[in-house]
Amino acid sequence: MTTELTLLLYSVVLMFAIILAPAVLAIIENGVLTQAGPRDNLPEPSVLLARLRRLAANMQENLVMFAAIVLIAHSAGVSDSNTVLGAQLFFYGRLAHALIYAAGVPLIRPLAWSVSAVGMVMIALALV
Repeated sequence: MTTELTLLLYSVVLMFAIILAPAVLAIIENGVLTQAGPRDNLPEPSVLLARLRRLAANMQENLVMFAAIVLIAHSAGVSDSNTVLGAQLFFYGRLAHALIYAAGVPLIRPLAWSVSAVGMVMIALALV
């Protein structure tokens, strides 16, 4: 398996952890029975729960693009030091983004997102 595909796998595992965090917190805040029901009348989420849900949505949006770019590069047989570095920047940028976002640290979060975006651009540029 290529380094890029390995980092895609790591990114999927990160996505699972990011999805799991608000699910567990919602169970803690609302109880298992409430979360297992239709969830029609949930109370307002805590600040942390709302933040974790936004983090999950943001990761989902970015993972779709990253997966597409990596899979296109793989199917085209494009893999070089730039695509590897791009995949590394994406994964580690997203990991940092998740930790920073969950902690609520201001101003630095967009920098971590930018690192991951640069990684995607690097892979995309290798395809053209």
